[in-house]
Amino acid sequence: MKKKDKTNVMRVLDARKIPYEFHTYEEDPSLSGEEIAVRLHEDPDKVFKTLVTQGKTGNYYVFEVPVKEDLNLKKAAKATGEKSISMIRQKELLPLTGYVHGGCSPIGMKKQFPTFIHESARQYDKVFVSAGRVGMQIEIAREDLVKTVNCKYADIIN
Repeated sequence: MKKKDKTNVMRVLDARKIPYEFHTYEEDPSLSGEEIAVRLHEDPDKVFKTLVTQGKTGNYYVFEVPVKEDLNLKKAAKATGEKSISMIRQKELLPLTGYVHGGCSPIGMKKQFPTFIHESARQYDKVFVSAGRVGMQIEIAREDLVKTVNCKYADIIN
């Protein structure tokens, strides 16, 4: 892979000498997370989507949840210590994170926000997250992901 083809996610991981496996699938922003997992021939419980929220205080938070699950906003607020949180609007995603919808990764955002990963991730040695572009995923050791973005485990799904 040429240097210009690498995503910011890959550049961050390469700079920190963190191993990962790169996977691609047919680029289609309409695909659900579960459909992406099927195309990768992986268990959807190991494939995580990145969700960006804003708390009542104005602070931003990132959540990693299995693609077939939904973020529980009440549990997420409790995990962050906020009274309430809400999903950011799609048009806010790119200016805030540097990533587009369907290609958002917890690694390499413009600014690192407090990040939480669903506690079910503990049962897997490796997990999948976006590589920073639609049609690209990385497989990374769970603990390397946790260390890279300083994730906290939390009960954040329904």
